[in-house]
Amino acid sequence: MLKHTAASLRDIWDVLTAEVRRVFSDKTTIVIFFLATAVYPPLYYYIYHQEVLTAMAVAVVDLSRSEESKRFVHKIDATPELRVAYRPPTLPQAEELLAAHKVEAVFLFPADYAERIAKRQTATVTCISDIGSFIYYKNALLAGSAVLLDEMETIQLAHQAADGLTGAAAEIQVQPVGFDDVKLFNPTGGYAQYFIPALLLLVIHQTLFFGICVLCGDANENRKALHLIPPHLRRRSIYRVTLGRLLCFLLIYIPITLFDLCLVPRLFGIPQIGSPADTILFLLPFVVSVICFAMTFGNLFSRQRMSTLLSALFFSVILFFLSGMVWPQSNMPHFWLAFSYLFPSTPGIQGFVRISSMGATLTQVRGEYLALWIQAGAYFLTACLSLRYINKYRKI
Repeated sequence: MLKHTAASLRDIWDVLTAEVRRVFSDKTTIVIFFLATAVYPPLYYYIYHQEVLTAMAVAVVDLSRSEESKRFVHKIDATPELRVAYRPPTLPQAEELLAAHKVEAVFLFPADYAERIAKRQTATVTCISDIGSFIYYKNALLAGSAVLLDEMETIQLAHQAADGLTGAAAEIQVQPVGFDDVKLFNPTGGYAQYFIPALLLLVIHQTLFFGICVLCGDANENRKALHLIPPHLRRRSIYRVTLGRLLCFLLIYIPITLFDLCLVPRLFGIPQIGSPADTILFLLPFVVSVICFAMTFGNLFSRQRMSTLLSALFFSVILFFLSGMVWPQSNMPHFWLAFSYLFPSTPGIQGFVRISSMGATLTQVRGEYLALWIQAGAYFLTACLSLRYINKYRKI
């Protein structure tokens, strides 16, 4: 028994060291594993480090030219999101500024704005926003809505005063129920804290997947697929080969994953409120499942060295959509929701974001945690079976 165990460990060690040599002798794999994972995370955080867009240029067309419209415009200019950069006299001139991208939104006050307020009728303020970027639309809508609510309260208080009701009684009539706007887990409403953790987990997923598939494609393209299986193991347990390769990639990607997902966010001041122990324990089955998934795919479908590049790029956007960060999973069709759980990125992103950004414990993400371990076990089995297929049907 001890002799058999020692032989198994020796075989696993031989495969591990052979795979390490393959990784560090392949320039493309080195670029994917080390350069891409070192460049992308700081680059993304650097681009989005401001979190929100401030002082966005807008144009105001004030056809009313009244005290009420001037007060509204002053409040718009006082918001952190918007800056009144132009005051064109007509709407066509404002639309020209919008088309030339000199402003990102236009606010239009009609000529009867003050008159309708004085008559206690509904007055309108038109906001025309550049929908080419959701950020422009978000800034114009949120800042405009905040100013509108404040201005409505001011107008209603003035009407109450005209009717002889002032002070606390007037405020209760205007706003009988108070409310506080609290953004849970993302106080600034910024993009970096929202989607960068999910995006970086997908970077780990795709670089690991692509690098392993490149190695498998190189073996198939150069008609040396059986070199994945050492000669003395081709008639023995294939699981030793798969386990040796798994340990190789796991040892390489553990420090890479911790650097990208734990250290880099701290360097850029991105809050991580989850427990470090829970984060590491959750990332372990994620990396294992990605490795086994990539080995299965690479063994079966990577017939050429760079053939996986197109599929990896094609699936990157799809996987981000399927993760639930762009569109909520509750609104996905059942087929696509089930399909998304074929990929480790879906439970990985869902669980990691909840731990890192929302402070969830490992128990609170046990569904995603269990899904990753199930994927790891299933894909380890398919990786072994795919190697057995290579050994039986692709002999050279």
